[in-house]
Amino acid sequence: MADLLRQLRPEVTSLLDCFSVPAVLLCADYSILAANQAYRRTFGDGRPLRGRSCYHLMAQAGYACAGEGLHCPIEDCQRTGTGQHVVHPGKAGNIQIDLYPIRNENGESVYFLELLTPIGEPGKLAAPLMVGRSAAWMQAIALIHRVAPSDAAVLLLGESGTGKELAAAAVHQGSRYHDGPFVPVDCSGLPEGLFESELFGHEKGAFTGAHSRKIGLVEAAKGGTLFLDEMGDIPLSLQVKLLRLLETGEFRRVGGVDPIRAQFRLVSATHRDLEGMVAEGRFRQDLFYRLNTFPISLPPLRDRREDISMLAEAILQRLPVGKGLRVHPDALVLLEGYDYPGNIRELRNILERAALLADDTWIRPEHLPPSLQKGAALQTLTVPEAVPGVAGIIPLAELEERYLRWASQSHGGDRRSLAQRLGVSERTLYRKLDAIRSQGELTRPEHG
Repeated sequence: MADLLRQLRPEVTSLLDCFSVPAVLLCADYSILAANQAYRRTFGDGRPLRGRSCYHLMAQAGYACAGEGLHCPIEDCQRTGTGQHVVHPGKAGNIQIDLYPIRNENGESVYFLELLTPIGEPGKLAAPLMVGRSAAWMQAIALIHRVAPSDAAVLLLGESGTGKELAAAAVHQGSRYHDGPFVPVDCSGLPEGLFESELFGHEKGAFTGAHSRKIGLVEAAKGGTLFLDEMGDIPLSLQVKLLRLLETGEFRRVGGVDPIRAQFRLVSATHRDLEGMVAEGRFRQDLFYRLNTFPISLPPLRDRREDISMLAEAILQRLPVGKGLRVHPDALVLLEGYDYPGNIRELRNILERAALLADDTWIRPEHLPPSLQKGAALQTLTVPEAVPGVAGIIPLAELEERYLRWASQSHGGDRRSLAQRLGVSERTLYRKLDAIRSQGELTRPEHG
């Protein structure tokens, strides 16, 4: 099959040129067999592409790839034999990677068709603080990009402060309603007696104090996106009114007679367990099904610590007192070791306080709250236990080398399971272990 593909390379290239997006045919070792014109324009550098590694060209074009610790879809494609879809970040915006296996006569995935679709410049689809490249965050971003062009109702799930309103704005900006208004509604802040009037509006004289007609938030969202934040806080007695709106697509102003057609994209969010509330009878099951068409879970900050450096930089750029400030490496260690019960909102507060205390261009450990420093001090006590032979502070590169040597020798499983335990791609782990192996004293793990 390999010889046949080489013979048919011109025909394969012509077939790839049928795709308007960059398309490339890859071998199992990540090397390029053929590419279309769109791929050459986007990732080419004037030199022949055949035989070169796709991840080198991605990095050269400014896109993060598995070489930087991101998950490579080829690994899953090889293992499952099914198409894979991921989003990777880049300097010019994110890029969606769609990968499809090509099987030989034995049904083995030996070649891969990769389609790469740029999905917007920074800030065009994603809001300014929607940055990061952790696996958990990129999975959420991929789902946002998937659902944004559709009309499906989106339910954003996550703890307070994880960026649900920013994610809702990203859905709006990537939808066909992006030229319309984005109307956020804080459902937890609406008094029960005013809920219907705020949402649907009222006619003059509808109740005491209604001196004029008022346009409600549903009507204000015409042609745009209605974002219902903290849906779990809507009283049960009022949920039926919202359900009627979603089922009929119509509403009436309080005191009004004529139905008004609603025209908006719905995005909702909550930090509560709606399924649990349904089981307890505190949330209508039929309303839950209306909202839960496309759920997206936003990870807490403690599950994406590798994004803290990027988030801190983005936050400081937006803070008036943070312009020109940078986080000192010693302070970054403390920030990355904290659990953030308040998530990104808490990180912003910490950085704003630190920026006010900083006297030069650096935010240093002494500018951070005492709770971060105490937590980090407790964590450092466990380092000698985790890495035998480390009794004090050593260079970070040496610490990583010693830890990987210890982990490789102590782990009872294969390389894939070790990579999963360490939270890196298998190829990244192999590269690091290979560098250590060249120095000796390391037994190569078996490939699973």
